[in-house]
Amino acid sequence: MRNTARWATTIGLTAAAVCAPLSGAASAAPGGAPSALYAPSALVLTMGHGESAMTVTPERAVTLTCVPGPSGTHPAAAAACGELAQVDGNLQALAVRDGVFCTQQYDPVVVTVDGVWQGQRLSYERIFANECVMNAHGSGVLAF
Repeated sequence: MRNTARWATTIGLTAAAVCAPLSGAASAAPGGAPSALYAPSALVLTMGHGESAMTVTPERAVTLTCVPGPSGTHPAAAAACGELAQVDGNLQALAVRDGVFCTQQYDPVVVTVDGVWQGQRLSYERIFANECVMNAHGSGVLAF
């Protein structure tokens, strides 16, 4: 049942994040003109303690929209969008920041990112050993 609730939440937030910015532009576009100048970039990020996204209950969830400008409930939307642009939306490419030292305590954290990046479907799931290790990856995207 937890997994069903997680997916329902993710799908609902993704739909809201992707469709909300487009609804105004679509209604304002004349006849056959394109409704947007840029491909959409809207994501839903979740974080929870556990070892599997299938069983973890999300503890935090944020939305991040990067086009036409940084917005959403992400606390560092501009930094996150800039960082995603640098790695072309490839969250696997987020590098560990220099000078960050974390304990070796094992308190697994599952991060999921679902949505659209520059018009392409994006789905990411990763298990970090603890929150410190999660926060050490990149500077803005996973800081929520």
